Amino acid sequence: MKTRFNDYISIKIHQIDLTLTSYIKTKLAHLNIAPEQNLILMLLWEEDGLSQNEIARRLDKDKSNIARMLSSLEKKGFIKKSMNKEDSRSLNVYLTENGKNLSEHVYPITEEFHSIVTSGITKEELRIVDDVLMKMRRNMEGN
Repeated sequence: MKTRFNDYISIKIHQIDLTLTSYIKTKLAHLNIAPEQNLILMLLWEEDGLSQNEIARRLDKDKSNIARMLSSLEKKGFIKKSMNKEDSRSLNVYLTENGKNLSEHVYPITEEFHSIVTSGITKEELRIVDDVLMKMRRNMEGN
């Protein structure tokens, strides 16, 4: 028997992703940052000075896509790129003061967002969802 449209988990995941992205895009618009740019900033707030390649790896994005987003963040004054002293082929990315200060405005938004998304879901349920999503990802990486 064929799988019905509403039974495809991939479609549900895609629909949730669209909803989440739309919501956070609206919330971040007044700060002049896109959701994917926010992901880069969040990585840098946790660990400033990451290489462009490491950012691409952690976000599972191609390097050219990351390069475009970094250029945009640099033009907005949130980051600066610097040549790696040990490897001149590699760029490291650092937050500017404006980029560091932006976290004070973004973290309340992302914390509220996380709270809304996980409302009514137990820690155990979240752990199970995380485990299942990781299994799905590994399944796809194997194909």
